Amino acid sequence: MRDTLVLNASFEPLSTVTLHRAVVLVLTDKAVVERAHPGLRMRAATLDLPVPQVIRLCRYVRVPFRRQAPWSRRGVLVRDRHRCAYCGRRATTVDHVVPKSRGGADSWLNTVASCAEDNHRKADRTPEQAGMPLLRQPFEPTPAHAMLLALGQDDLLGLPAWLGQGHGVVA
Repeated sequence: MRDTLVLNASFEPLSTVTLHRAVVLVLTDKAVVERAHPGLRMRAATLDLPVPQVIRLCRYVRVPFRRQAPWSRRGVLVRDRHRCAYCGRRATTVDHVVPKSRGGADSWLNTVASCAEDNHRKADRTPEQAGMPLLRQPFEPTPAHAMLLALGQDDLLGLPAWLGQGHGVVA
């Protein structure tokens, strides 16, 4: 499970890593804990470390610029917070606004999270043809926003305000 956010030395979100990888980075002095899970600590005979939620690398890592977050079914469900775009209930599938059989693509702007019932009811039609208006329009998240959303809604809302400033993160 990827549950620790990694920031560059410039506080720019880079990726998410497992808790084990985050602890290794901190113990080898390659990163510092910027935010820890409240009340949780890792203890050993010679170690007492807060459980990292956000770590920051000690040295700046140059990364190639990425304009778009890669599309994925999991990404769409996370972006829409597992809520159906048609009824608002828990979503388990991804629906194409313009069906693939009619030229619709696997893209951020053409896919929404959907419950199985609404996906089946809409079938091979557009929302207008099916009489099923979207509760919210699909959007394309920035790479940083997609990464933060992958950490979970509570973590996104609980992160410090400075993390969203100037890094393309929209809360």
